[in-house]
Amino acid sequence: MEACCTCATILSSTSPSHKKAESSLPQARRLECCARIICGKCIQSNSRFAEYCPYCQISSSPSPLPQRLRDPPAYTSVPSSGSRTAEYSDTPPPYTLRPKTREANVDDEKKALQAEDGKTAAEDILHFLNHEHDTVMSLSLRYGVPPTALRQVNNLTSDHLLAGRRTALIPGEYYKGGVSLSPRPIEGEEEELRKGKIRRFMTSCKVSDYDEAVLYLEQSGYDLAAAVEAYMDDERWAAEHPPDIPGKGRKISRALRNRGPFWRG
Repeated sequence: MEACCTCATILSSTSPSHKKAESSLPQARRLECCARIICGKCIQSNSRFAEYCPYCQISSSPSPLPQRLRDPPAYTSVPSSGSRTAEYSDTPPPYTLRPKTREANVDDEKKALQAEDGKTAAEDILHFLNHEHDTVMSLSLRYGVPPTALRQVNNLTSDHLLAGRRTALIPGEYYKGGVSLSPRPIEGEEEELRKGKIRRFMTSCKVSDYDEAVLYLEQSGYDLAAAVEAYMDDERWAAEHPPDIPGKGRKISRALRNRGPFWRG
């Protein structure tokens, strides 16, 4: 049982109806080089198969194509030209120190800038809060400051405590812009800072009198730490030196206690 070497059609199993159709096709060809068979249908679709073997790459008629494949030419080294007559040694060249390049200069400039930044510490920026939009994370993204640094500077133990404040401090250690990105209030930034210090003094010292808080802050030049320390010193002195009020601490007799308010004895 033989089959076509190109289309794999079995030649001996064709039916009578196929034999009538194959009568118009060219005759199948047996190749002399490898004894394979190419059917007439393949020869009709590709006339080259009538004179050419697709496996052995051999043509039975004269052809400009080369017969079979040729081996590649043998590799030979290219002779050296006259300009490359110097002899090369296997030993590496001697080690020499590299001169100071531009990278070293850039490192020196970076160190100088870091030293200047350490000397001049930037001041903290006051941000006026808009509670519809401002959160700890939004301020962190807006100013480029880590959230932990914002919480530490503003003494926030939880993020929702920011809703109870009107302003927030932006640490100048991280934000080098020097300008607040929030709209200024009508009263001005200095007045807001002054009122914020007064509120903090009243809450930290538990003082309900506004004028007393203003007095201590004015005496200390609105230095909150100095004002709180002065108030605590005064409270400590008052506890150590109680006032000497005459009659205080003496027992009132029962007879005097029972007299009415209009008695003038």
